[in-house]
Amino acid sequence: MKTVIVCASVSHGNTRRIADSMAEVLGANVVSPEQADPAELADADLVGFGSGVFYSRLHPRLTDFAKALPTGRGRAFVFATSGLPEIPLMSFTRPLVRLLEGKGFETDGSFSCRAFDTWTPFKLIGGINKRRPNAGDLAAARAFAGRLRDR
Repeated sequence: MKTVIVCASVSHGNTRRIADSMAEVLGANVVSPEQADPAELADADLVGFGSGVFYSRLHPRLTDFAKALPTGRGRAFVFATSGLPEIPLMSFTRPLVRLLEGKGFETDGSFSCRAFDTWTPFKLIGGINKRRPNAGDLAAARAFAGRLRDR
């Protein structure tokens, strides 16, 4: 199964660590939105899209990339890392899932976990979730990827 993971990880490398853990299980290539080739994504069996959360949204580099993709078909998943927990009423990942579905992707779910965050109010205290993503988070990401692989 050919898999590509498009990952925007800009602050502390949290999201990249999650992407790399998923890539181990999926045998995926991890690329930034700037490195991603839309033709390669069109040939992939599964495409992952992930970033850290900024002001309750996924990174604009990732969402702008997804908006620019041509309509097509395929399987996709979305993942995020955030200092604060994802709340069902204000999902970080749902807007991108809807965008991808509008582009013709069949989304196979989403994954999120807590991560080290030094956003302005948290910077005053040295950040929050200083040891995240931890081994449990990385194991959960691998388990999620395993479920995607086995579908």
